[in-house]
Amino acid sequence: MTDRLVIIGAGQAGFAMAAKLRALKDTRPITLIGAEDVAPYQRPPLSKKYLLGEMAFDRLLFRDEHWYGDNDVDLRLSTWAEQIKPDSKQVLLQDGSVLDYGTLALATGSTPRRLPAAIGGDLEGVYVARDKRDADLLAEEMRPGRRVLIIGGGYIGLEAAAVARHRGLEVTVIEMADRILQRVAAKETADIMRGIHQSHDVVIREKTGLKHLVGKDGRVTGAALSDGSVIDIDFAVVGIGVVPNDQLAKEAGLEVANGIVVDEYARTSDPAIYAAGDCAALPWQGSRIRLESVQNAVDQAEAAAAVIAGGSEPYDPKPWFWSDQYDVKLQIAGFNLGYDETLLRPGAREGAHSIWYFREGLLIAVDAINDAKAYVTGKKLLESGTNPDRSILADPSTDLKRLLG
Repeated sequence: MTDRLVIIGAGQAGFAMAAKLRALKDTRPITLIGAEDVAPYQRPPLSKKYLLGEMAFDRLLFRDEHWYGDNDVDLRLSTWAEQIKPDSKQVLLQDGSVLDYGTLALATGSTPRRLPAAIGGDLEGVYVARDKRDADLLAEEMRPGRRVLIIGGGYIGLEAAAVARHRGLEVTVIEMADRILQRVAAKETADIMRGIHQSHDVVIREKTGLKHLVGKDGRVTGAALSDGSVIDIDFAVVGIGVVPNDQLAKEAGLEVANGIVVDEYARTSDPAIYAAGDCAALPWQGSRIRLESVQNAVDQAEAAAAVIAGGSEPYDPKPWFWSDQYDVKLQIAGFNLGYDETLLRPGAREGAHSIWYFREGLLIAVDAINDAKAYVTGKKLLESGTNPDRSILADPSTDLKRLLG
């Protein structure tokens, strides 16, 4: 028998769990398994400052290499788990080695959806934006004057468009839905963000899907679109969502439903196995959701670490997100699932806006665009469960501080 904690996945959630356990003075041995060949690092700057050449990779590392040895964390890179055996509490790695565990944590994250090979998804020059390798490949492609097609008008696609324009590329974004950000934001937010991108000369084509990519000698050269047009491109970035990495859990007999099903303590259907981050489907306000955000990966992993260390506090998510595009900071508090009403409020300075989401009369989320005061106010209201006075909210001349009493 062993009390070893094995963490599969060395991303934000996996590292946060190991670090929190050590901060809690938990001394059990920890093995952290990572498929990449570099130590755990921050992902958000990869597609922004790192890709722009404004931040060296060393600055993205959570800790230097000495931290792992100093804290009895056995970091295993360039390897991955191929099978979990819950009955014998063992993990089989791809190199044939076997790890015994007392507790197992799955921080396997998610994988970007890729285009099918039948429509050109396997052509050279077609990328996703997820890890360091992706960012390094894109950095080579993003040279001034080149033409890039962004497939998908969600946050990932729009962030890629902003970086490409900053680097002097010609950018076209296609979105097959009626508008950009249709799945994740209100029309008001989409309208503002569309205007910002168009002011930077990004071509946005909504209600436009991809029929297939065009290639020559195995390399993408163009795209045939659903409106019958064909455009010439030098490369493409695919931003059409992600899928949770839950196959390993499913094969081990754990409950899976669009993610690894966990309870409020981040425990799976096997009490010796936990899951946190993008791969986990967690309970929230009477439903089950996946929260694809750095904030949730850290908070849920730390909550799980506290339970593993002997605590009994359930994880109660307070969702927040952000997106940086050009000099615009979009901050989101709450989760707008099922909203039936929105209110657009101009900010105190030019270019500042906030969009307030309601469901059955109750505030559930706020989008703040270059409006830190609206974001902070909305976040405090949501965390305290206070519903704002609509007359104050609807009058842009009033001070938002009045909403907090």
